[in-house]
Amino acid sequence: MSTQSPITLAVANQKGGVAKTTSVASIGAALAELGHRVLLVDLDPQACLTFSLGIDPEDLDVSVHHVLTQGVDPVEVIIETEDGVDVLPATIELARAEADLLTRTGREHVIKGALEQLAEDLGDEAYDWVLLDCPPSLGVLTVAALTAADGVLVPLQCETLSHRGVGQLLDTVHDVRRFTNRGLEVWGVLPTLYDGRTNHARTVLETISETYDLEVVEPPIPKTIKFAEAPAAGRSILATSRSNKGAQAYREVAKNLVERAARPKAKKAAKKKPATKAAAARTAAR
Repeated sequence: MSTQSPITLAVANQKGGVAKTTSVASIGAALAELGHRVLLVDLDPQACLTFSLGIDPEDLDVSVHHVLTQGVDPVEVIIETEDGVDVLPATIELARAEADLLTRTGREHVIKGALEQLAEDLGDEAYDWVLLDCPPSLGVLTVAALTAADGVLVPLQCETLSHRGVGQLLDTVHDVRRFTNRGLEVWGVLPTLYDGRTNHARTVLETISETYDLEVVEPPIPKTIKFAEAPAAGRSILATSRSNKGAQAYREVAKNLVERAARPKAKKAAKKKPATKAAAARTAAR
């Protein structure tokens, strides 16, 4: 399957433990099942995505760190996985990238530049989807990921405390829109670790949309022990427990994201700037 240019989706939430990495691996595998060419980019120094796809970070000589800080060609670093997706892996070295990039001019565009170079190198074999697994922070790497992305998806655990910090993330998205990526869109919140048996989870799910004025990407991802078992096998839940309710939920989410990607971009109404005295004088003089 091919598209004109890859759809780049950043999966971000600075709070840990919200199934962010699980969502990237599972959505990626589900998109691959639908016939899409998918690249997953591990931007977390903990390298959980890399490990969960059956790759030992300690065995790697090159990683995304070298792509972003030393200009290594991504094609030399990408690894194929058994789940039908490719991954740009991470190692603990990525923890140094924040410091390495901090003083670099154009640091916000370092991921965007690498992905554009990759698409150019691959030509007709370019990826249909690139999913960016952001670190649990709002630092340089997350801002660079948002700068490279067409959209951002926010995994959110269905518990009240997990809401803290979402406002900060949306403030960062707003800043990125202003300064480095005017086309960035928030695709919505993905409810994770959902236990429909509890009133609390159902109430939180119902209020997410109102609280943040965001779309809720459905269906909610149910809480299941199978998610914890999958990384030990080095595969996604779609491979280890194909008929599990969690795997089925991610398949539905992937289909909904494909539909979302086909949607025309929302046109923002142009805000009329208040005329300054100088501008008013110039107009009057004409």
